[in-house]
Amino acid sequence: MERIERRACFGGWQDVYRHHSAALDCSMQFALYLPPQIAETKVPVLYWLSGLTCNEQNFITKAGAQRYAAEHGVALVVPDTSPRGEDVADADSYDLGKGAGFYLNATEQPWLRHYRMHDYVAQELPALIESHFPVSDARAISGHSMGGHGALVLALKNPGRYRSVSAFSPIVAPSQVPWGEKAFTAYLGNDRAAWKQYDASELLKSATERLPLLIDQGDADEFLATQLRPELFEAAAAAAAYPITLRMQRGYDHSYYFVASFIGEHLAHHARALR
Repeated sequence: MERIERRACFGGWQDVYRHHSAALDCSMQFALYLPPQIAETKVPVLYWLSGLTCNEQNFITKAGAQRYAAEHGVALVVPDTSPRGEDVADADSYDLGKGAGFYLNATEQPWLRHYRMHDYVAQELPALIESHFPVSDARAISGHSMGGHGALVLALKNPGRYRSVSAFSPIVAPSQVPWGEKAFTAYLGNDRAAWKQYDASELLKSATERLPLLIDQGDADEFLATQLRPELFEAAAAAAAYPITLRMQRGYDHSYYFVASFIGEHLAHHARALR
């Protein structure tokens, strides 16, 4: 593992590392913010999953999360959104292939070899972080758009692994919207039954724990009616008696301006659960 960036930030350090991923069979980069409290104790970790076309840089440069992470004494881990490299399969489309891993384990060619983002985020990356840095095994997870989908799915699929979950503008029912249908068909094949394991609205039906769950959604989001459809998740949660907080934020769109406006409240949400 190699540190390729280091910046002093709110009394802590904003770093970027490169390492070889066994799960993805390629070289990967992740961003890591270590708050000043590491000088005295191990700190809990919030994993942030970014959306389509992003990498590890978008969140750390646009969201302003480090200020709140420093206040609460929480480390931030931000992986890339897909495997990378010359031999990694790709598509001539922003919503499939590199930059669009959808946080699942692909079962179809040509994606099968590298596209195992679920295992990377849920297992390999935390093991790496917890063995090399002054952090505890208290974990939370959050994300935006495709990353919001990933955060909800990873939290619901892996009981006991996270203490809280949140999302901005998540794809909550990928089996029922164009982004998800395209990605799931490519990565998982045509059997829609196989899609359910990566669909948060479906996973609610069999959820075995009740995590603190916060979703913020802008009502001026250009993808609201076609790709995001939070009402589907809200209905599924009600049917499963799963308590959620879904906040429709007036005037906000799908951008990082939205994320930056409420990231402090999300850090506070997770900090309460991570204590």
